[in-house]
Amino acid sequence: MNKIIFVAAVAALTAAGTAGAHAQSSGRYVKAADLDVSLVPASAHFLGFGGSYNTMNFGNQSVYAVGTSDVFQNGVLVSSGSAAGPASIGMGSASGLAPTVQGGFFQKFAGSEWLWGAKFSYSYLNANATVRNALLPQAGSFTATGSTVPTAFTGNALVQSYQTSIEHQLSFVPFIGRAFERSFVYGGVGPTLSRTRTNLNGLIGFADITGTPSDISGAPINLSSAGWVWGGAAVIGATYFLDRSWFVDFNYSYATTANQTGNYFSPFTNPNGTNGSTIVGTLVGNSTGRVITQSVNLSINKAF
Repeated sequence: MNKIIFVAAVAALTAAGTAGAHAQSSGRYVKAADLDVSLVPASAHFLGFGGSYNTMNFGNQSVYAVGTSDVFQNGVLVSSGSAAGPASIGMGSASGLAPTVQGGFFQKFAGSEWLWGAKFSYSYLNANATVRNALLPQAGSFTATGSTVPTAFTGNALVQSYQTSIEHQLSFVPFIGRAFERSFVYGGVGPTLSRTRTNLNGLIGFADITGTPSDISGAPINLSSAGWVWGGAAVIGATYFLDRSWFVDFNYSYATTANQTGNYFSPFTNPNGTNGSTIVGTLVGNSTGRVITQSVNLSINKAF
């Protein structure tokens, strides 16, 4: 009888162990199945639309201005002169919302949840910073006709509205990431291409020759320079997949342009010079600066 009970107990323990082993195996299988139905595709192309909040730091603009002038009395040249000088203008910063569009692709490494990819992004920033009544200090001299002795003077070029802006920004960022069940996080760096503009509105050249500043160039002149400039950006972000076709992307980017130089030239004629004179000359100069942009971006994306 005892032998029968012992055999039955061993059988029961064996059955229980087998059942436990099946349960553990089943548990491992379910977990593997969960991984198999991850919403992050093994590879995909994507296109997304959204918006961003951006802060643009326009830094300091380095400016160099040169003015030349010939003074005529009754059509006769009586003197010639020039003045020049550097200046640094602190432009400050600006912030605002901007529409964005992005597209790209990603692909998991074989047998891994790590992935790589790249994305192209465009933002219409359309932001600017303005300094009112900016002064560009100058020093120079003039020489009377028939003389070889120059007379020194100082002065300022007054810019009634000095404005710098960034209009468009494009970026191409290769990235590395790590996928999870419904998302992936990523980071990358890449080049940018930005459209910037500098406007000098209401430029007038003044000279202090007799102890009182006098208007040399006459009516205010508007100058402008615009162009595309390369730069670089660093991006970190995270996605969340609503299903296997749609995901939300949230990221932060730090981008800076290279220093960009704008050149300016304008002739002038001032028929209202001192003592009934007419002044004919040129205003020539350049400005150099860069823009740093920090952005928080949110977009909805379709994976293909």
